[in-house]
Amino acid sequence: MRLISFAVVALLFPGLAAAQAVVEAPWARATAPMAKAGGAFMTISSPMADQVTGVASPVAEMVELHQTVEQAGVMKMLPVPALDLAAGQKVTLKPGGYHIMLMGLKAPLKQGESFPMTLNFAHSKPVTVQVQIEAPGAAGPMMHMH
Repeated sequence: MRLISFAVVALLFPGLAAAQAVVEAPWARATAPMAKAGGAFMTISSPMADQVTGVASPVAEMVELHQTVEQAGVMKMLPVPALDLAAGQKVTLKPGGYHIMLMGLKAPLKQGESFPMTLNFAHSKPVTVQVQIEAPGAAGPMMHMH
């Protein structure tokens, strides 16, 4: 049914069907030299209802969407199969909430460097961004002048 309704929208409103998800301010924390996991954060929006359905990056063996939740008084990071995006609303991935886990890092994430990451969506085309690596304890992205 969802495919049929998307096709109808594409026929009636061709500009809307071409709408694209947007990824803003992608960043990650630098990791210790022997660390095998890291996290990436960003803000994602879409002009139409959509879902982030997967994430990939060459810096890690496995990349997953996760959410930090409290279970029985213990904070846990659990994988989520998809991240819903309401039309026109921004979703911010940040420490302590939704985030992207980079597992099996192939090399440490070093402050000042960047790496590519591709986000896949249910309706939008994939979006590839450069993730800026910030300080190990960073709470958010720094403004970089180029």
